[in-house]
Amino acid sequence: MTRHFLSLADYSRRELEALLDRARALKSAAPPRAGGLRPLEGKQLGLLFEKPSLRTRVTFEVGMRQLGGDSIYLGASEVQLGVRESVADVARNLERWLDGIVLRTFRHEIVEELARFSSIPVINGLTDLQHPCQIFSDLLTILEKKGRLQGVRLAYIGDGNNVANSWLQGASIMGMDLTLCTPKDYGPDPHILREEQKRARKSGARIRLESNPARAAEGAEVLYTDVWTSMGKEREAVRRKAAFRDFQINRALLERAAPDAIVMHCLPAHRGEEITDEVMDGPQSVVFDQAENRLHAQKAILEFLMSEPRGS
Repeated sequence: MTRHFLSLADYSRRELEALLDRARALKSAAPPRAGGLRPLEGKQLGLLFEKPSLRTRVTFEVGMRQLGGDSIYLGASEVQLGVRESVADVARNLERWLDGIVLRTFRHEIVEELARFSSIPVINGLTDLQHPCQIFSDLLTILEKKGRLQGVRLAYIGDGNNVANSWLQGASIMGMDLTLCTPKDYGPDPHILREEQKRARKSGARIRLESNPARAAEGAEVLYTDVWTSMGKEREAVRRKAAFRDFQINRALLERAAPDAIVMHCLPAHRGEEITDEVMDGPQSVVFDQAENRLHAQKAILEFLMSEPRGS
């Protein structure tokens, strides 16, 4: 049966821990300079992007090359899933030529439909609902910096968007202590919240909702933020700036966190809005370590999904 990477909720804690171990091993191996293993020799990855990207595109392309494979990029004008062709027909074409697909799109239902009709692995490169590759790589960064995931106190300050939704899943699976701090009316997806609160009761995780950033940051080991206005919501920018004006990670908020707290941002950042230059460029920021780890984490995902022979 073909495995996909559509949502962190599709994976067990044991599976994610194994993938994190492999990501750390791949990072330390430095294959481009050491000649390393090439487990995806001859494999082809399709990158279907209906949304633009810097980190997702570059890290998947570089990752495939480092693992011995190759990739082909199709942008929004070339894809148009469900417009020029049905999603099912696109899947049935691509599976004849490729060994895996990364889809970056708007509606989460599209990536689910593509996977349903595809005999090759499909990876969710981002949807409006979830961003599993980002949070998986963030788990790698926290593990490196804190030495553990269980019980780590993370305060997410900002919009209850796709990143927040995937954090609910990642934190509940890995047994973390997550405070999700958003303005009223900008909370996470209600269904995901309910499901992950149920999971947290079994995993030992703690999930709390908060509307006061100062309270959320108190004693946090990780402060995390994202843009106030995500792609596709630009028309709401003025209203969102007003709603989020007190939800900025700045020096005053950082001082409420643990003394050795780290600051994370999934990027791109709107400096001066959700985070100040002082904090983003400061000694407690791991933002660019976090960006680097997209490469290593996604290589582990690619290897896991694509290293088996077709049809196995």
